[in-house]
Amino acid sequence: MKRKTAFLIAILLSLVVLASIWYGQNHGLLPAAVGKEAVLYDKLFGTLIGIAFGLFLIVQGVLVYSLIKFRRKPGDRTDALPMHENLSLELVWTAVPTVLVMWVAIYSFDVYTEMRGSGALMMAHQHHPSPVLVADASGETAPLLPPSQPVSAEPLALEVQAMQFAWIFNYPGDIASAELHVPAGQRIRLNFAAVDVLHAFWVPELRLKQDTIPGTPTHLEFTPEKVGEYAVVCAELCGSYHGGMRATMVVQTPQDYQAWLTEQQLAAGEQPMVASRLGPSLERAQVQELQSQFMAHQAASVGS
Repeated sequence: MKRKTAFLIAILLSLVVLASIWYGQNHGLLPAAVGKEAVLYDKLFGTLIGIAFGLFLIVQGVLVYSLIKFRRKPGDRTDALPMHENLSLELVWTAVPTVLVMWVAIYSFDVYTEMRGSGALMMAHQHHPSPVLVADASGETAPLLPPSQPVSAEPLALEVQAMQFAWIFNYPGDIASAELHVPAGQRIRLNFAAVDVLHAFWVPELRLKQDTIPGTPTHLEFTPEKVGEYAVVCAELCGSYHGGMRATMVVQTPQDYQAWLTEQQLAAGEQPMVASRLGPSLERAQVQELQSQFMAHQAASVGS
């Protein structure tokens, strides 16, 4: 009888493990991953969800079994038998969670280290200069790559200003846009400057988030891989219109990105963008003036 019970428990635990592995890979709780860094995050998230799902099945299974097996019999008015400590059971439910927590901690730190080593994660108080392909509004950058030339291994650096309540993305040739256009397959470095209060740059499909802090430069690196349009959200409460501080990240093929950049350079020559480069310590009146100019420029662009 004991052998039969042990065999049945082994089968049930095997089914729980298989169900946990399947659900960890098919939970559908995250939006589509569009960057290399998102793959690392998704594997970790799927592992944690699988473990949690397996524990849920075990706990609920034991609960349902106990409700059926040890329910009060009709007409039975006696008290249940008293139970004391069970050393074996206590060792199991102490050792298993301990091992799981330690393993998850090591795995999580390994993912964090790998993402941090790639430049995707950075702490706001740490600033380690690294060689990048600076693409700012001064126009003093390397010439644009023709479509036939391979993409540079150096990150493409863009300047990003956050203000109440808009994102401004700066490109070569005095170009400023309310949309973030990036080429697929190219490592991107965003250099942030907040001109008023705290903001946070967040694209859910990248699984990355970075605070923008007034007076403290921060940056974020990522490698987009899937062409498409994705929402840029401010994830830090920044004022009364915080919910409307949204933008769009457009991931394009390298050829389409170069065509868009050339088009914007031609347009900028005809109608210069005054708010192309913002400093982190502007006066409130200057910020409001730049906001008005920027919104007017966007309205004119949409109208044309």
